[in-house]
Amino acid sequence: MSLPDKMSGVILTGHGGPDMLSWRDDLPVPQPGPGDVIIRVAAAGVNNTDINTRVGWYSRGDNDAEDASWGGTPLAFPRIQGIDVCGTIAATGPGVDPARAGERVMVEPCLREANGATLQDPWFLGSECDGGFAQYVRVAARHAWPVQSALSDVDLASFPCSYSTAENMLTRAAVSAGDTVLVTGSSGGVGSAAVQLAKARGARVIAATSPAKADALRALGADDTPDRSGNPADLIGQNSVDVVLDLVAGPDWPALLDILRPGGRYAVAGAVGGPLVELDVRTLYLKDLSFFGCTVPDQGVFANLITRIEKEEIRPLVAETWPLRDIGRAQESFAAKSFTGKIVLEVG
Repeated sequence: MSLPDKMSGVILTGHGGPDMLSWRDDLPVPQPGPGDVIIRVAAAGVNNTDINTRVGWYSRGDNDAEDASWGGTPLAFPRIQGIDVCGTIAATGPGVDPARAGERVMVEPCLREANGATLQDPWFLGSECDGGFAQYVRVAARHAWPVQSALSDVDLASFPCSYSTAENMLTRAAVSAGDTVLVTGSSGGVGSAAVQLAKARGARVIAATSPAKADALRALGADDTPDRSGNPADLIGQNSVDVVLDLVAGPDWPALLDILRPGGRYAVAGAVGGPLVELDVRTLYLKDLSFFGCTVPDQGVFANLITRIEKEEIRPLVAETWPLRDIGRAQESFAAKSFTGKIVLEVG
């Protein structure tokens, strides 16, 4: 299958506001190298990481510091962002079965292979390399996962980043049937995924949320939906939860340790409430708590996610769709946080 020379897409030209996003109709179409596939992108999800990367939030210093990518290295500009991709394989490189052309695939967001070589430190699609906010994207064939599903491309594009992040948190914290699990930030992409995936493991799920979103989360399987503005220890009870899956952090963080039972597990993959917290180390060691930072997914996490999708054990939760050209408006809507689930961009 031949590829065009040029494509349309959105490039990030530097750290800053939405004005750093630029629509282009003359971007070069990537060409497949050894072990690569080129995917014709149909849809791409919007995530916190897109905005965090744009504004330089990952920098541990100033927002314009040279450590503002997921991996703590300088970000190369211009960059095509977009970590969530669903599309169809349009071309294959040397060493890849040509019969894979035409497969509908989801792209694994965390890349362990690129440019024909195994990476010492994983890359993330749309951060260390170009992603899905354009008509075509190049990835190693091992990261393009065929999926057999009646779901639409938009639905499938809502899964990769959020759901693999949630599945990784559950895997790291060894969530199993009978556990009581608290999910913070439960109405967002990762949070709503965690509610479903924890329920699929047989856990009792407590989803901290606003009253306006409680019904939607109960429909996803949440057993209880306490008001996120209240004190967790008062609403849930001290020493009452086996696992906390935290996406918020912020000033109220110490209360999350209070509600964990002795021997409890805390997993974190976000800090929308603020990255700096106060830890009384005595709580950590006197309660024998285990902490898990969750960024790079364990091997097998994405395969497990594909299986759950194909078995219809989880469902997409797409709140809004926008054309790729309207990415700025889509990100404004995303930042307003008035929805439950995911916002997806239509690319194809």
